[in-house]
Amino acid sequence: MRHVIEIPAELAAAQEKFNKEAGRAFIAALPDLAATFLDRWELHVTGAPMHGVSALVLPVDRTDGTPAVLKLQIRDHESEGEPVALRLWNGDGAVRLLDHDEPTGTMLLERLDASRMLAHQPDVHEGVLVIARLLAHLHTTPAPPGMRHLRDIAAALLERTPRALEHIPDPAARRLVADCAAAVREVADEPGDRLLHWDLHDENVLAADRAPWLAIDPKPLAGDPGFDLWPALANNFDADDIGWRFDAMTDVLGLDRARARAWTYGRVLQNCLWEIEDGRPLDEADLEIARRLRARTA
Repeated sequence: MRHVIEIPAELAAAQEKFNKEAGRAFIAALPDLAATFLDRWELHVTGAPMHGVSALVLPVDRTDGTPAVLKLQIRDHESEGEPVALRLWNGDGAVRLLDHDEPTGTMLLERLDASRMLAHQPDVHEGVLVIARLLAHLHTTPAPPGMRHLRDIAAALLERTPRALEHIPDPAARRLVADCAAAVREVADEPGDRLLHWDLHDENVLAADRAPWLAIDPKPLAGDPGFDLWPALANNFDADDIGWRFDAMTDVLGLDRARARAWTYGRVLQNCLWEIEDGRPLDEADLEIARRLRARTA
């Protein structure tokens, strides 16, 4: 049976923006890719397609009636580790992986409750603590051999920084980005070995019947837990709340604050380099996170 899947225009636009020709090719292939795995895994579509920036997610039922979601996405250096991490976490603190196709990166995942997202939690502080507790749990797992590593990411950031600084016209912003790089340089020889999520913000935490909250959509890497704090500092951005969030998360995770601060600067540096290299202005929220953390050490 041929399954006809409508591709959301917003997903097509995001793929065009971020992945250019590869994104256009992915979108063009999506209907056939979806049909292939719906047939191969004998799945029945039960609802409208969902999507983020990079993936199409179809709510489905398996032949035994088990609810699941079919996730189709570009297989790249960020997404290729997702099934590896989910298999290691094995549903403990994260969504459970039910099946996986290695060549395409297509995954069948347990279905969580998309209507109960942590982003809907009215108490922002409680949301930050939920994320911190999930991270503390996920970080107990050591990263497996072959996982992309913070050591290599940090080295590449430091290599790209001098040229990027030349494209920051504002002296204060240029100095701030340079300070972030200097902080990363201080910790780069101890990059850590934990299995990190990398993108655990409040829209990547969903409720389930079997657990109050579970993490979804990891872009995993091996490294220091401090590199995982930035998303919870940046979402629902509130400059005056940065200090509280940073202290609360480092307390829950039991992190050395100086090291955690340095790796948070690393995330700011990573974001700034992406913006500069893509010809966009620096994000003011990122700069403010760095300013507020730096002011607390003055």
